[in-house]
Amino acid sequence: MSDINVTPFVDVMLVLLIVFMVAAPLLTVGVPIDLPTTAANPLNEDKEPLNVTVAADGKIYLQDTETPEAEIVPRLLAISANGYDQRIYLRGDKTVDYGRIMEVMTLLNTSGFTRIGLVTDPVPGGKKAAPEKAPTRGTGK
Repeated sequence: MSDINVTPFVDVMLVLLIVFMVAAPLLTVGVPIDLPTTAANPLNEDKEPLNVTVAADGKIYLQDTETPEAEIVPRLLAISANGYDQRIYLRGDKTVDYGRIMEVMTLLNTSGFTRIGLVTDPVPGGKKAAPEKAPTRGTGK
């Protein structure tokens, strides 16, 4: 019999495919921070964006590497494939001062990057936030 049995090969490939499908989402971001939650819908992107993270201690990370503030822009320009049109996700721990996150965002924006997005975690349970009602003026009576 001269036929090759490919069944074991297909079985191994399917197992590897499942392992990589499960492991791939876990490898996207390596800096553990506590993101704020929001009811906004997630963006659908084909390309992987660059992540700039402001950790709880105020340190800045590019992807999962700690980076001094002065080196962020040159490193982003070196890695970004599309130049200034590259999408950059700014992740900030919810305990970090809002001003610190805006400092990093301003640094990126004044350097020419305009496609900056702030990352949040979805609301637990997938519930949408109810819109706030505008305050009404009473007659005072």
